[in-house]
Amino acid sequence: MKTTRTAANRLRAVIYVRISQDRSGAHLGVDRQREDCEALAERNGWEVVETYVDNDMSAYSGKPRKDYRRMLADLEDGAATIVIAWHTDRLHRSPTELEEYIDISERRGVTTHTCQAGPIDLATPSGRMVARMLGAVARHESEHKAERVARARLQKAKAGEWGGGIRPFGWGAPTGETTTRLDKRTGEEVHVPVLDMTKLVPEEAAAVEYGINSLLAGGSVNAFTRWLAAKGLRTTRGNPITQQEARDMLTRPRNAGIAVYRGEEIGRGAWEPIVDEARFRAVVALLSDPSRRTTPGPEPRWFGSMIYRCGIGNCDQKMICTQSGGAGHPSYRCQTRHGGCRRADKLDEYVQDLIVERLARPDAQDLLLPGPGDVNVAELQAESEQIRRRLTDLAGLFGSGQITMAQFAEGSDMARAQLEGVNRQLGKAAVKDPLVPLVGAPDVRAAWKAMPLDQRRAVLRALMTVTVRPARRGRMPDGGYFDYETIDVAWKRGSGR
Repeated sequence: MKTTRTAANRLRAVIYVRISQDRSGAHLGVDRQREDCEALAERNGWEVVETYVDNDMSAYSGKPRKDYRRMLADLEDGAATIVIAWHTDRLHRSPTELEEYIDISERRGVTTHTCQAGPIDLATPSGRMVARMLGAVARHESEHKAERVARARLQKAKAGEWGGGIRPFGWGAPTGETTTRLDKRTGEEVHVPVLDMTKLVPEEAAAVEYGINSLLAGGSVNAFTRWLAAKGLRTTRGNPITQQEARDMLTRPRNAGIAVYRGEEIGRGAWEPIVDEARFRAVVALLSDPSRRTTPGPEPRWFGSMIYRCGIGNCDQKMICTQSGGAGHPSYRCQTRHGGCRRADKLDEYVQDLIVERLARPDAQDLLLPGPGDVNVAELQAESEQIRRRLTDLAGLFGSGQITMAQFAEGSDMARAQLEGVNRQLGKAAVKDPLVPLVGAPDVRAAWKAMPLDQRRAVLRALMTVTVRPARRGRMPDGGYFDYETIDVAWKRGSGR
């Protein structure tokens, strides 16, 4: 075997160290490995020309290890003929990676020395056999550990316990106690509060409930995201909350106290819920509706934008609000831009006055949609739990060989279809008529002004269809120049008179 020596006739070696999980972030594990490897090099008179470190990185997961790949490239270029590692399992836990390493070692005359398993000469058949046996043992240990971890997580999830990870927005009330933790940036010990993950953080929980109620009253995720930013609320990592994060925040089963394992609902959690299951199901149904636009573009800033209809000829297209053509004020015009425009502030004021006046009448309650009075939420929730238990039982019967795959598939499909129907009924029980906050309010106009724009637009959609026909020219009979008579309002519920 060829050897590579330095000017002082010392063999050149490289060190590779890795630790799968560094909870503290202080690199203590890899530092201990490095010290042992450097001591081995010193005892054998080898010169260490490079040290490669992959901290907090698993070899079993299959994710690319940056420094490991850099080491292979350097060995290919002849940088050294000795690799020192604390143990062979620090280098590989994958047969595929091991074979690649054997190939490079064989072609470049590289020998491997470990602090725990001794030397391994991959240039010989016996050395390769030992490496493959050690690799198989390491693979078995990794798979066995992964199975133990998965079982522990499933057990925790079934018990409704918090499974760890990033603190979910809404939970984690301070207990008043503290614990020490190593700061990843400085390596120093810091005191951090101990959190109770079953207890709600009042401000965060209230924000989630507000978002859910807002959506059920006709609001949008975009508007909720802006509301969060205006309130100065951030993720539990301290970052601004994006629209996708806000959407995910509203559709978590955890909000309703439902435990999940690998994407499947498995029962009730041991934490305080933010909302009842009916409202949670309703939000999920709303946001998963295929007819709902998922890329709506900028949030409308005007009351009737993309709701008012164009009444020029047989157009019937939606109108948008623009300020173009040298106009001194924003105007509504057809999105096809085939002509005609109406002053936006005047038109919005007129339509909103009609809505407020109609909802302030004594008979306004007649406009409300029938409530879900015939929906027994408790009964539906019990049925939901029974169906989930049936799914679990089916999986157990199939695993023990008591039923066939066809029987399991047929039973599962039927149970899931039933569960979907139950969830839809639960969702209907929480859908809120957008008119509810206004009907019966002591001061309808004040309640209207206090509503966010997206909820006022939801009332407009629910209550009327507004068609804007071409305006007449000149001064109108009332002395002004805005032609109210060419604004056609068709009431969807009851009559405006």
